[in-house]
Amino acid sequence: MTKIYLSLPLLFFAVQSSYSQTEKLINGIVLHEKFPVGKVEVANFSSKKTTLTNASGEFSILVKAGDELFFISKSHDIKKILVNQNTINKNLIISLTLKPEELKEVVITKIPSIQLSTDKKYEQGKLDELALEKAVRTPKILGINNGTIENGMDLMRIGGIITGLFAKEKEKLKKTIPEVDFTALAKSSCDQKFYLENLKLKPDEIDLFLQFCTADSKSKLLLEHHNILSMMDFLSAKNIEFKKL
Repeated sequence: MTKIYLSLPLLFFAVQSSYSQTEKLINGIVLHEKFPVGKVEVANFSSKKTTLTNASGEFSILVKAGDELFFISKSHDIKKILVNQNTINKNLIISLTLKPEELKEVVITKIPSIQLSTDKKYEQGKLDELALEKAVRTPKILGINNGTIENGMDLMRIGGIITGLFAKEKEKLKKTIPEVDFTALAKSSCDQKFYLENLKLKPDEIDLFLQFCTADSKSKLLLEHHNILSMMDFLSAKNIEFKKL
């Protein structure tokens, strides 16, 4: 009789523990100033499950007690809630805050005065371009080219000019394509609250931590295949190594 009496608390604890670890589908709605917000990514950071809100701001996702839910929108600040027994048993109402508009950095540079060039190569290049234009416009008599080009330019020289012009255009195209930096990508993907509250970093440690992450070859893979959950997962793993240092 005594054995049965002592085992009852253990049985109750086991049932309660298994119940707390069981996933349950919860429903909710995401709002901004009482208006529904669609296409908000709802991510369970613990189970790596995600979903999107519909046009009415509604969502459903599997959770269990202790999970962390993140609500991610391009136009709003990231919202995080911790799931507990009270959260599971009711419909969630999530209010998002609009991100403040940031002014883009303006760089003012000194514009040099325009002067006539005395560079012989530059002047010769201009003469070559003019000669090429005139050569193209040179009329043919009875469909037969007269075989001469103004200023004595030969076909090899014309080919060199054309190749040079294409090379300049290609170089300009390369300069216009911006290179994505991992640090900038990480900061745009996760706001400062994530680094301060989730990763427990100090404000002056964030840049040093992101430089530490950039040294890992996996950061280059995130640049090619960017996903906010994979970014948060990578930063959390690197944070453990960073804390050890």
